[in-house]
Amino acid sequence: MRFGPLPIADAEGAVLAHGLKAGTLRHPKGRRLTANDLATLAAAGVTEVVAVRLDADDVGEDAAAARVARAIAGAGLALTPATTGRVNVMAEAGGLLLIDTARLNRLNRVDEAVTVATAAAFAPLAPGAMAATIKIIPFAIPEDLAARVEQTAKGDAPALRLAPWRGIRAGLVQTRLPGLKTVTLDKTGTVTEARLAQVGGTLVAERRTAHDADAVAEALAELSSLNLDLLLVIGASAITDRRDVLPTGISRAGGEVLHFGMPVDPGNLMLLARLGHVPVLGLPGCARSPRVNGFDWILQRVAAGLEVTPADIMGMGVGGLLTDIPSRPMPRQSALLAQDQRAVPAAAEFPVTTLVLAAGSARRMGANKLLADYAGQPLVRHAVTAALAANPGRVTVVLGHQAAAVRAALGGLDVRFIEAADHAQGLSASLNAGLAGMAGGTGVLVCLGDMPRVTADTHRRLLARFTAAAGRAIVVPVAEGRRGNPVLWPADLVPAMAGITGDQGARGLLATHADRVVEVPADGGVHLDVDTPDALAALRTLEPVA
Repeated sequence: MRFGPLPIADAEGAVLAHGLKAGTLRHPKGRRLTANDLATLAAAGVTEVVAVRLDADDVGEDAAAARVARAIAGAGLALTPATTGRVNVMAEAGGLLLIDTARLNRLNRVDEAVTVATAAAFAPLAPGAMAATIKIIPFAIPEDLAARVEQTAKGDAPALRLAPWRGIRAGLVQTRLPGLKTVTLDKTGTVTEARLAQVGGTLVAERRTAHDADAVAEALAELSSLNLDLLLVIGASAITDRRDVLPTGISRAGGEVLHFGMPVDPGNLMLLARLGHVPVLGLPGCARSPRVNGFDWILQRVAAGLEVTPADIMGMGVGGLLTDIPSRPMPRQSALLAQDQRAVPAAAEFPVTTLVLAAGSARRMGANKLLADYAGQPLVRHAVTAALAANPGRVTVVLGHQAAAVRAALGGLDVRFIEAADHAQGLSASLNAGLAGMAGGTGVLVCLGDMPRVTADTHRRLLARFTAAAGRAIVVPVAEGRRGNPVLWPADLVPAMAGITGDQGARGLLATHADRVVEVPADGGVHLDVDTPDALAALRTLEPVA
């Protein structure tokens, strides 16, 4: 591969190394230059370009990324199409990410041109979540390097695979002591049920008994008759020794205590046992809270069908000092509601308002672009239809310029309208009007009405990731390594968004709250807005998206 400046006359077939702008021309990095491209560039006064010429034995960046991805990804994982030298590896279902760390480290050491980044080993993934991304750094790599990487990736099993949740059925034993309130036991049951649901499991039965070894043994014997996959025991007082009430009760029921203690905090006082072939977990007191603790790590492995050994537990110390972050979601909202003994359906826990901004005057277009025809429909109708398909009954459209005409273009759609009286002041005025008219919810998905190629699938991915993050993350779509629109914002940031002025959106808040941003892979539609007649003409050459 050869890299450097090339005269226009010698650049046919070369690949642009950097994005190129000349007058109204816009050519992205990675474009293979044609004779027509070069003639147009020459007419615009461009005399040379910085470009790459591939050698005969080079493998292009997209083909190389796809080969690496196929070499490492196993069961339960899907690959996105290669673009700009990148392939993302996505979870096909909910489950636990299993990684051969040593092998991937060896692969990343083969050559600086080939990189693989993954989520953490044993990370719980929601359906559609990103497990890994493969990026080829240059525009191509030699064939012999691609072959060496593939050879390094080989093993008895794929280096990456997903262990899906297997739908475990669990039973819970809680012990009582004088002074322990029933509401505490109720809360523990609700939190445990929500925790199991997060990993595809079900709390089938519960027993409440005296804090006595014989009573614990009897309760475990009763639950054992239900053919369960997991038994959970939590005491009125924490386990402090292998000879304490709970481990003694497990032994009297015929079980075996395998390990006590855990290098994870919170969660140190965790007990691992077995009753026949069924794992038994003696829970630390922190398991009464929905906050992440060592119990979650053990539960996730059991829920994915993995055997947990004492050696596994003793190897959890690095990273075992837990913090509560948006990317490690747990059922906090359910638990808070449970404190008031109210139940809310899972689908309604994190409702989101989809806000479509369609108030602009489109000064650069010379006409209202939202009403322009694209594939037989007004452009704005494509954007709103996709929003509705993903979030029915919760879509609000902000009107302004030619409000009556835009409203008519959306006739028959189940949307709510808000008019921004001061829309001429810029994008922030439309945003503020929409935010002021929100009818509650835990978040707001801010969309632009001039982006007709944002798909319903992209909307669904954003909404699913927001729910997985318990409604606390800022969720942003990413395509070709760049962030796009729409962006989903949590409700607590709405006041800051409402304080924005001028012709700008809320993008500045992303830097302020960078620790809360979660990226979701998407296609190029998240970058395509229609601001000029040329952009509209280019759009009309594309097939509409589903």
